[in-house]
Amino acid sequence: MSYFSLALTPEQQDLRDWVHGFAAQVVRPAAAEWDAREETPWPVIQEAARIGLYGFESLADMYGDPSGLSLQIANEELFWGDAGIGMALFGTSLAVAGIFASGTPDQLAEWVPQCYGDEDDPKVAAFCVSEPQAGSDVSAMATRARYDEAKDEWVLSGQKAWITNGGIAEIHVVVASVDPSLGARGQAAFIVPPGTRGLEAGRTVKKLGLRASHTADVFLDDVRVPGHCLLGGKEKLDSRLARAREGGNAKGQAAMATFEVSRPTVGAQALGIARAAYEYALEYAGEREAFGRPVIENQSIAFALADIRTEIEAVRLLIWQAAWMARNDRTFDAGQGSMSKLRAGELAVSATEKAVQILGGAGYSREHPVERMYRDAKIYTIFEGTSEIQRLVIARAISGRHIR
Repeated sequence: MSYFSLALTPEQQDLRDWVHGFAAQVVRPAAAEWDAREETPWPVIQEAARIGLYGFESLADMYGDPSGLSLQIANEELFWGDAGIGMALFGTSLAVAGIFASGTPDQLAEWVPQCYGDEDDPKVAAFCVSEPQAGSDVSAMATRARYDEAKDEWVLSGQKAWITNGGIAEIHVVVASVDPSLGARGQAAFIVPPGTRGLEAGRTVKKLGLRASHTADVFLDDVRVPGHCLLGGKEKLDSRLARAREGGNAKGQAAMATFEVSRPTVGAQALGIARAAYEYALEYAGEREAFGRPVIENQSIAFALADIRTEIEAVRLLIWQAAWMARNDRTFDAGQGSMSKLRAGELAVSATEKAVQILGGAGYSREHPVERMYRDAKIYTIFEGTSEIQRLVIARAISGRHIR
């Protein structure tokens, strides 16, 4: 007899404990150093590769979970450790998601292992979508892809902005417009292999948070890639473009397909930050005394912590629901993927802000990690679709109208 249960399986519990142990023993002790250095934490990446946490096999195992929860569980625990290092480790997975969303099985087999390298020589990968004038509005993308039929090559030209691992990546997955007249429906994703001429990175972006994660602009100056680097292949692209030109439904928009899959995972990352801030503030409030008693005995402090914990539990369920739907090919009929990212991102910002407030002056200093968590959290209401864009997606889903 089957029954409904929210209990984690033994395998999911083992995964949670394994990633939590790595986050507690390896990530947290290194977090302040790499945040201050504002550099990619290669030693941490190498250690993650050594134990099997960083690599295609571990990602495939997590994604193979039919409940869709394993990837979310791992992200929550890792980002509980530190968001900057967490993004340095999981930034590659967005490029892998781009290959998975659009690529053929042969392309997955060829390119995904190269995204990670191996434990002796780990690599990272980059997913290149955003542009200086086309952040949330991917339909305004200016990067172009032109097919050179005589050489069976694609020529990519344009600029990508705010790219995680941009320029230092082994593999760049670049989304470009093949037919600008079709907007987002006229776009496709391409692999730029290592060492390809014409791809250059701008200077490293100095950021408010996630400082251990490398971010840079990527410039594409007539970058030539072989025909087989078009994810999904030219026949599939030509068919999709033909349907779009005839006014049909052109499924498989390169950027949006990846974002739809990744939003619950991004939500899990934000949840990990919120939980870390809550736990630190809770412990501090129980130990810190003012006016002769622990500050947690003041209602204003206790109620703030109660609100954060309530939101954490509610947001986790929203993330798990969206992850299950995505893994089991259920339509986000009410924008559930966007709901999970929206609420998690805004929770991360509010929870870390309250944690700083609970610690008072101590929370504003770098002696306590809530200061870093507060800086890291803000990006989750901005990247991979701002909070406003998430609300737009949800509003369109529930109304059935093209709200602007």
